[in-house]
Amino acid sequence: MTPELIQYLENIRYNSKLNRADETELISELETHIEDKLRELTESGLSPEEAIKTCLGEMGSTRLVARQIYEAYSQGSWRQVLMASLPHLLFGLLFALNWWQYPFWVSVLLVLTLATAVYGWWHDKPTWAFSWLGYSLIPVLAVGILLLYLPKGWSLLALPLYFPLALWWLFRIIVQTTRRDWLFSSLMLLPLPIIIGWFLAVSPTGKLTEFNLPRVYGFAPWIGMSFIALALTIGAFIRVRQRWLRIGLLAASGLSTLTLVVYYTTGRLNTPTFLGLVMVMWGVLLVPPVLERYLRSGRGIIWRHRKPPRPGLKQAA
Repeated sequence: MTPELIQYLENIRYNSKLNRADETELISELETHIEDKLRELTESGLSPEEAIKTCLGEMGSTRLVARQIYEAYSQGSWRQVLMASLPHLLFGLLFALNWWQYPFWVSVLLVLTLATAVYGWWHDKPTWAFSWLGYSLIPVLAVGILLLYLPKGWSLLALPLYFPLALWWLFRIIVQTTRRDWLFSSLMLLPLPIIIGWFLAVSPTGKLTEFNLPRVYGFAPWIGMSFIALALTIGAFIRVRQRWLRIGLLAASGLSTLTLVVYYTTGRLNTPTFLGLVMVMWGVLLVPPVLERYLRSGRGIIWRHRKPPRPGLKQAA
């Protein structure tokens, strides 16, 4: 194929945001369709250049084709809805049923979350895996908080070592997820501002003590409700086809859930803290697309599915 056709197919591949299995099959079908069309046009008397121009004109712009492909393939099954919503539901039930006070159930849930996230990450990153991946970041935050309880000398030594490593690891995860689709990065990070908001409401100083436990008991039903609200959002996200609706769902859910946190904490989060959390939420929604644009412009576009043209098409290609 000519560089023009390769670039055309690569743009479709990049903008359609499919998983690797669907992407390979679809691009192969498009290649076959283009090759058949080029053969038909050249046999009708057109030159190779005219055949390519006519073929691409009939197919339409890459963005239009990619959008149609995305909407055709993006809708998840009800099984995927369940899998993607499940971590939000489990964490919601953990607080709604007051099981957060039992280390056994907390440990079981964290181990399940980590195991499921790792499984999904190494099995072609299905859409449902990114919800689990977001909650798998909780142990990373928890370790950072626990380091605050070390003796002062050890804490000052450990924190400067731990946080750069944790941020580097988080950045690598975000980059890899963004390469798949920046929407999945936003989906993955969506619970973090909510979790930070509840944590600051319970412990404004950043340290949990026995004096904070009554606050956790008081907030537990609303904490559970906020996670269940996220579960409903993710379920809708998996089922809708239009990309703009998915973006709107994440934005509306994140900001409304954050508002719910502030409302039910009855003034424990002051205005600067609330504005800071809103900025974090907007960062969750806006940084991934900016990062994706940077990654794309920085690395260039690499065609990963190129195959040699059929022998009968050498003249057309």
